[in-house]
Amino acid sequence: MSVIFILVGFSLLAALFFLGAFFWAIKNGQYEDDYTPSVRMLFDDENYEQEINPSKKVKTQSK
Repeated sequence: MSVIFILVGFSLLAALFFLGAFFWAIKNGQYEDDYTPSVRMLFDDENYEQEINPSKKVKTQSK
């Protein structure tokens, strides 16, 4: 029966760890850009920067 208390305590510690990691990720901006990753694979690298941010100049490689 005492193993239940150990497992409950361990699960609460694990939940607090993941909650802290979640808040740390939010604080560091991991969830701010939810549009770009979903369309990144649809565009070429050169055109992608212009589609997302048209005011930004993109370096193009000349061959």
